Amino acid sequence: MSALSVRSWSLRGRIAALCAVLGVVLGGLGVFAAVTAAAHNRQLDDVLNRASPMRAAGEQLKTALVDQETGIRGFAITGREDNLTPYNDGLIDENTQIARIEGFLTSDDTDIRTSLEDVKSRIDAWHRDVAEPVITTIRTEGAEAGRAEVAAGDTGEFDRLRAAIDVMQTHISTLRQASADAAKDSSQTLVVILIVAAVIIVLAGAFLLILLDRLVSRPIVTLAAEVRKVADGDYERHIESLSGSPELVGLAGDVDGMRRQIANELSEVRDARQQVEWINDQLKSQAEELTRSNRDLEQFAYVASHDLQEPLRKVASFCQLLQRRYAGQMDERADQYIAFAVDGAQRMQRLINDLLAFSRIGRLTAGFTEVDLDRLLTDVTSQLESRAGDDATITWAGLPTVEGEEPLLSALFVNLVGNSLKFRRPDVPPQVTITAERDGKEWKFNVRDNGIGIEAEFADKVFVIFQRLHARDAYEGTGIGLAIVKKIVEYHGGRIWLDVDVSPGASIWFTLPVLVGVDEPGEEHEKREVVGA
Repeated sequence: MSALSVRSWSLRGRIAALCAVLGVVLGGLGVFAAVTAAAHNRQLDDVLNRASPMRAAGEQLKTALVDQETGIRGFAITGREDNLTPYNDGLIDENTQIARIEGFLTSDDTDIRTSLEDVKSRIDAWHRDVAEPVITTIRTEGAEAGRAEVAAGDTGEFDRLRAAIDVMQTHISTLRQASADAAKDSSQTLVVILIVAAVIIVLAGAFLLILLDRLVSRPIVTLAAEVRKVADGDYERHIESLSGSPELVGLAGDVDGMRRQIANELSEVRDARQQVEWINDQLKSQAEELTRSNRDLEQFAYVASHDLQEPLRKVASFCQLLQRRYAGQMDERADQYIAFAVDGAQRMQRLINDLLAFSRIGRLTAGFTEVDLDRLLTDVTSQLESRAGDDATITWAGLPTVEGEEPLLSALFVNLVGNSLKFRRPDVPPQVTITAERDGKEWKFNVRDNGIGIEAEFADKVFVIFQRLHARDAYEGTGIGLAIVKKIVEYHGGRIWLDVDVSPGASIWFTLPVLVGVDEPGEEHEKREVVGA
């Protein structure tokens, strides 16, 4: 595999190859370690569970034979059967220990098995040639004959038996030492395997760090420095990555493509910004001109309405003088013309007064104060007492304290409640309900009545100045009341709209800002009701 082909590998491919090689090496070490650990366990088992118990059984076997010899000598001295108890117990212990040793033996323990067979044959010979004849003589001829036979007997047979047991014990010790040495070697081998694995992991980690530094860290630092230069305003600087992984080289190309796109769009944005700035200058100039024009129009409306008052009063006064002085002295048509002139002059006076009031909203101000709307509604109902009549009912509940101009807020409710009383249904006592509810940072007010209502098609038209929905002789007024209401609400930073989904009657909603520092209402407000006198 050539160096060029390896250099073209992606970062993921290189890390995957490193992990694969590391996995194979560590896997081989793991298999070797598992085999070594299994052998180590077997060797420990030989030491702890075979050799040591066999050696202990050999010692107990020797003790059992000594007990048998002691029992025979005691029986020979006294001739009493109870002195044979050590001999009989030794026989039982002898068989038990031989069986234990045989149970620990495996097919590989040939030396121990051979020595054990020699011990068994010598035990049988000692029983046959020494022990059993002495016991038989004592039982048949007496203790004296038994003592004589013991004294005449040779101890060489028993000494050879003990020597055979010592040989067997030597073979067992050899097995134990060999198993212990093998376990020690396998333990050292496991330690070496762990050290080799740790060294391999450390080397692999170091190689991975070097790989990441050369293929990732350094190229990213270089790329970041190039990007910072572009971010500082050098949008024409070419970004490229000559080193690093193929992914980072591709990323550098993508970033450079994004730089070119941003540079092109930035050029367009600069051109557009120049156009926007020019347009903003034009709009600012037009806004200033419009503000000046509106101010001049308001001034003109105020001056015109104010200055028209005097000549209009003269016209109305002289028309009324003509009507009083010459009424009935001329024909009926002349009286009608004079009546038309008087009515037109009076209507013109009302229009000019309303226009003057409309133009004053926001121009002549006494400043905002805290206004208790519950108290304000009490004053409003007093002002409308003559319009309410005996059968009208005006109720409100839970009205808050807001910030505004009290005269304007009074005019607001006078117009709304007055309209509800004016546009009543024939033979139906008018009922007007004013409510308020908190909606975030504003209060929503509702003025609802049971009158003739407003058609949905006139929902926006009703708030336009001098717009009437009925004939002049049907209802009094100039059609400016709701326009004044709308201007007052907007002057206080609120909104107003007509709820067209209620029937019968009309429902008008408007909003006013919540007084600064007022929390959400948490208590019930007293409901107030005023019935016309």
